[in-house]
Amino acid sequence: MLDYLDALAHAETLEDVWNLHCEEMARYGFDRLLYGYTRFITEETLGEFEDAVFLTNHDSAYFDRFIGERLFLQTPMFRWARHHGGARSWGDFWDDTQGLSEKEKEIIAFNRQMNVTAGYSISFANPSPRAFGMISLTARSGLDQADVDEIWGRDGRVIEAINHMAHLKIMSLPHRTARAGLSDRQREVLEWVGEGKSNLDIATILGVTVATVEKHLRLAREKLGVETTAHAILKASFQNQIFQD
Repeated sequence: MLDYLDALAHAETLEDVWNLHCEEMARYGFDRLLYGYTRFITEETLGEFEDAVFLTNHDSAYFDRFIGERLFLQTPMFRWARHHGGARSWGDFWDDTQGLSEKEKEIIAFNRQMNVTAGYSISFANPSPRAFGMISLTARSGLDQADVDEIWGRDGRVIEAINHMAHLKIMSLPHRTARAGLSDRQREVLEWVGEGKSNLDIATILGVTVATVEKHLRLAREKLGVETTAHAILKASFQNQIFQD
């Protein structure tokens, strides 16, 4: 585990962290992972879906339906994770289906059809009520839930700690969302505004016209899906797209 933590500490990109984490979880028998995180959740919604971070090594057929069609929002695992922290066996939800809705039963049947049959979900402690993150760990083919529960009984505390460390690392890196990323110049002008500079100040610093500065700010707002520059700075900061150097 120390080798993993050392590599995690020195990873510089989201891709490096995710590949490293998938390899480490496979050592414990979990070969398919699905991670999600947002800073914009409310009691009613997850916020703008495009602002959430999703990472997975499931195949696209599974991801496109389970996430793309929002099936995950209606799963008992998600409902539990939304209001609790820690780890939970899927057996707690799947073994007794009497309390589940017909839609939940349908989604569980879809998971089984896709060989997503045994695993654990972890809900992370988050820095604010507007933040939410969780990861689902799917056991490799051939392991049933009893096997997975045995693994968890032996290594669960280590697995949970490793996932929390990966989550903290992911939160510290620039986020990849469905929205287009900011250009270097767009990040630069947002940072200067965040430092209290006016558009005229920024134009002088960068050696461009005020109109060019305004264009970069407008494009940054559009990419981030916000109306004001102040909101753009806040969202870009949440996503670690600015003030990273």
